[in-house]
Amino acid sequence: MEPEITQTETPTVAMNNAQPYAIPFAIVIAGLAIAGAIYFGDGKKAELPSVLPTGAPTVDPVTSADHILGNPNAKVVIVEYSDLECPFCKTFHPTMQRIMSEYGDSGKVAWVYRHFPLDRHPKAPKEAEATECAFKQGGNAKFWEYLNKVFEITPANDGLDPAELPKIAKELNLDVTAFNKCLASGEMKARIDRDIASGQKASVSGTPYSIILVNGKPVSSINGAQPYEVVKSQIDALLK
Repeated sequence: MEPEITQTETPTVAMNNAQPYAIPFAIVIAGLAIAGAIYFGDGKKAELPSVLPTGAPTVDPVTSADHILGNPNAKVVIVEYSDLECPFCKTFHPTMQRIMSEYGDSGKVAWVYRHFPLDRHPKAPKEAEATECAFKQGGNAKFWEYLNKVFEITPANDGLDPAELPKIAKELNLDVTAFNKCLASGEMKARIDRDIASGQKASVSGTPYSIILVNGKPVSSINGAQPYEVVKSQIDALLK
């Protein structure tokens, strides 16, 4: 995939090991993309959609074991790899919620959430496990409710107090005792590890990173916290 200037969190090691030719090459790419970029008052920049190159890594197929919002048989399925303590993921989450409010009810677009906590956020894996403990009690609906609440209240960058996790469970009318037992046991770690392995298989190196499937096949990606207008434009083009 060509280098992009985008709002995404990447592992520090990867940034430190950047090749010396990457900077001039990135400047060339940025120059080509600037005509299509959108600038906002808060300094955010929207990039042109990133197209997956030929021979892109295999994306694990979406199954009933995934957390799916919307029609599982939708023409367009967005598979997002995300970190609950990533500030850019926090920014991108409302964008995807807005996308689903516009396209989800009609069955045209579905959203799949997969965990990809980064090493720089040591609190993120346990928070991910908490969402799975909510799923264990209340199914997919409680998973999404819990996920939404974490993104809503976390300051990001490991700023969420772990004491908030059972409070969220209580707010969502979950059995807090059972929730705490689930979270303390670590029984959901395997699920998080499975999603991480899936992301690594797809060459995910930062968050948020989303792969767009059309009729089950990967056709493009959303690299970083792209604004609503950019994501909408990409979806509209794929729905034609």
